[in-house]
Amino acid sequence: MSRPPSRLRRLADGLTAARAVLGLPLILALGAGQLPLAWWLLLLGGLSDWADGWCARRAGGGSEWGARIDPLTDKILVAAPLLWLGAQPAWPQQLPLWAVWLLLARELLISGWRSGASGGGPASLGGKAKTVLQFGSLLLLLWPEGWGLGLGRAAGAGELAAGLHQLGWWLFWPSLLLALSSAWGYLRPNTRPPAA
Repeated sequence: MSRPPSRLRRLADGLTAARAVLGLPLILALGAGQLPLAWWLLLLGGLSDWADGWCARRAGGGSEWGARIDPLTDKILVAAPLLWLGAQPAWPQQLPLWAVWLLLARELLISGWRSGASGGGPASLGGKAKTVLQFGSLLLLLWPEGWGLGLGRAAGAGELAAGLHQLGWWLFWPSLLLALSSAWGYLRPNTRPPAA
């Protein structure tokens, strides 16, 4: 292998590891009521997911370590706002705890399957679409109340936030359906990894 692909693989793995670390400050920011900071941390995590995938593709494929860890870091990052949104009865668009549980149970189940799959069990198209939809939904659900579209205080920001929260809530449901259908695609009997 040439040097640039090797460097790109290391960069992709570094971005993956950094994303795992973002989960803790994200949940702390949410717990402290620092929604703008939480929103930026989630956006940064989503962008790092895109960037590490881009680097891995440019390198001709990621490392096996990256293939196994990347989906786990997505789950660590997404679990923080999901749990927070499920535990906020006063939030305008609270997610039902049963739906949060179902999504997190799916993620744990697929992570267990991937641990036994050769090459880490690369993400399916449905799994990738689910991740994009999830990040989009959570960013809309966490949109801070006072923000306008310029990401600062603006007149009418409350109505804008309410509309974005509603849109995020509606986008959550197709992401849940994609999660469950892609889980079936991974776990069908003909896709199970061979017994070790």
